[in-house]
Amino acid sequence: MDILIKDLWTEDNINDFYNILISYKNSDKIDWEKNIVNTNMDVLAIPSPILRNISKFIFKGNYISFLDLIPHRYYEDTLIYAFLISLIKDFKTQKKYINKLSKYIDNWATVDALKFNIKDEEKLYLNYSKELIKSNKPFTRRIGSRILFSFVNNHIYIDEIFNILNSFKDEEHYYVNMVNAWLLCELFINERDNTLNYLKHHNLNKFTINKAISKCRDSFRVSDEDKELLLKYKVK
Repeated sequence: MDILIKDLWTEDNINDFYNILISYKNSDKIDWEKNIVNTNMDVLAIPSPILRNISKFIFKGNYISFLDLIPHRYYEDTLIYAFLISLIKDFKTQKKYINKLSKYIDNWATVDALKFNIKDEEKLYLNYSKELIKSNKPFTRRIGSRILFSFVNNHIYIDEIFNILNSFKDEEHYYVNMVNAWLLCELFINERDNTLNYLKHHNLNKFTINKAISKCRDSFRVSDEDKELLLKYKVK
């Protein structure tokens, strides 16, 4: 793995990365993983812990030159790219490479591999989320929603998050509606009273609201009483 720690990634040495990546290929699980992830990219079916470990070694060197160079031959490339981006602390740098990655993403799993270092940069990330959800690319919009998960414990921004959710009223893409349902469930768990009030006046589509309620009812973090209460907010 030390071969992945480089002072500079170039076209001449990028095959060092691909040789290691392909050595972990699991042919028996390719079809299964491709189906689960629902991607059109070529898949090697490498477990995420191995990909995370690869990304950590790359990050020890000049990882920026890797991010600038990698051509994304496989689905696993995009995951490693996402894991690397998640280690970046600087907002502007993280945003630059999220924007670059978003051109290639065609699946939910790569989006959900991203982590956002919002501490002391809350406003920047919130505005970035608003920017992303205006995209005509569904998985870019999903990134915008995933950023909001970092705010579910922050009471200061709760109303703004609800306003952003309302902008998805006419959303039709399954994977965007699903992430918003998941987000609304997390909001209910962390901001119960505010979320109940939102459910009285929301502007979301039927699928997202009903799926969010279903997720809450499936959660061990929601009381039996609240599971029954939430049924009144289902959209017929």
